[in-house]
Amino acid sequence: MTKMEKSYKTVWANCLEVIKDNLGEDNEKLYKTWFAPIKPVQLENGTLTIEVPSAYYYEYIEEHYIDLLRKAIKLELGPKGMLKYSIVMDQITPITTSAPSTGKQAVNNRPKDIPVNLNDGSQKDMPNPLVFPGLAKVKIPSQLNENYTLENFVEGDCNRLARSAGYAVAKNPGTTSFNPLLIYGGVGLGKTHLANAIGIKTKENHPDKVVLYVTSETFLQQFMNAGRDGRTNDFIHYYQMVDLLIVDDIQFWANKAPRTQEAFFHIFNHLHQNNKQIIITSDKAPSELAGLEPRLLSRLKWGLSADLQAPDVETRMAILKKKLENEGIEMSHEVIEYIAYNINTNVRELEGALISLIAQSSLNKKQITIELAKQMIDKFVKSTSREITIDYIQKVVCDYFNLPVDSIQSHTRKREIVQARQLTMYFAKKLTKSSLAIIGLQCGNKDHATVLHACKTVANLAETDKQFQCWVDELDKKLKD
Repeated sequence: MTKMEKSYKTVWANCLEVIKDNLGEDNEKLYKTWFAPIKPVQLENGTLTIEVPSAYYYEYIEEHYIDLLRKAIKLELGPKGMLKYSIVMDQITPITTSAPSTGKQAVNNRPKDIPVNLNDGSQKDMPNPLVFPGLAKVKIPSQLNENYTLENFVEGDCNRLARSAGYAVAKNPGTTSFNPLLIYGGVGLGKTHLANAIGIKTKENHPDKVVLYVTSETFLQQFMNAGRDGRTNDFIHYYQMVDLLIVDDIQFWANKAPRTQEAFFHIFNHLHQNNKQIIITSDKAPSELAGLEPRLLSRLKWGLSADLQAPDVETRMAILKKKLENEGIEMSHEVIEYIAYNINTNVRELEGALISLIAQSSLNKKQITIELAKQMIDKFVKSTSREITIDYIQKVVCDYFNLPVDSIQSHTRKREIVQARQLTMYFAKKLTKSSLAIIGLQCGNKDHATVLHACKTVANLAETDKQFQCWVDELDKKLKD
């Protein structure tokens, strides 16, 4: 069997023997700490891939044991042998990077360490987790929706500033005065579409750039998982590797998630100081984003805040025509005009009405006429309902019991507030897709077990207490109206 024909497990086992011999008998603890946890993954084309537990492991080994690893790989795979790292991060997309086992450039020409603020407020020198000479660029899936492009984002007076700024950012990410770029506006006006479109255009203009889109809820859930597993530093390192970071719906953190906001504050600072682009979306202007940490809020005001407004009738007609063009469907100007004049709330409902009309025509094999459009639009407008969110449930419940909305977030044990909080949790679990952890977080920073207990309590009281059952029925009706 030749050296290249050996199994990856055999090659790594032999490498470990070389490492043990060179560390010496007095360094058994070092071996158990830094090498025993490493697992071999595969051997392909002279490249051995090993799995390390975290980004910190990778950085420490590269800094202190690169020569020893190079020696072991050379003995096993020859002078052209390569070593590749796979960095494991739970609940976060795994990172893969590679380094040659020969030559000293990867160590001696390492970029200077950059001080980074940690969660505890202390300053420590930490290796720059971006690109080292001799290392491949970290591969991070962008999570972008490829259907949301700038070409499909119809320009009008309602969005011209934001769209133009998006083009400028995509052309020169991180180097314009639009950093951060905060895009804000009401529901269904295209914030997510535009943010994704800027990311897609950036990747077209700069294929080497690392672009990452994440919702604020996903970011929060990842941070909670990382903290639970003791991998907060890995989490922060991961996001510091990005060239363009897009965080959607940051208003979700208002009045909650202080530790998540603190982690994002450090990530924001690192990216901004290194000329990396940040794009944020929100349903409110920065001046109206009450509940965010003051220092984070001040960062959001550094760049450009561009609003998206409800489109006027001309823009609505242009949106419909663009949608029809993309679908390859012809429709009379009279029908397009009728839809545009009657659906005037937001882009999402406008496109929804168009899709419903097309579906009615296709399924019933009817021609799209102004009469069919009137029948469908009248039903659509009547049936369009409010999106039920946890915030909306809190408001309805508190209004019903004549309580201030912020009482749900308080730690008081007053009976009426406890019951209002439990009812909020019950309806949030019933009427939204939010996880138990997220529901608990928005209802006074409670854990998932408390949410489950609240739901059971409400169900039991509804069965045994007629007055309580009446409250549940009336709230249920109000929330669905």
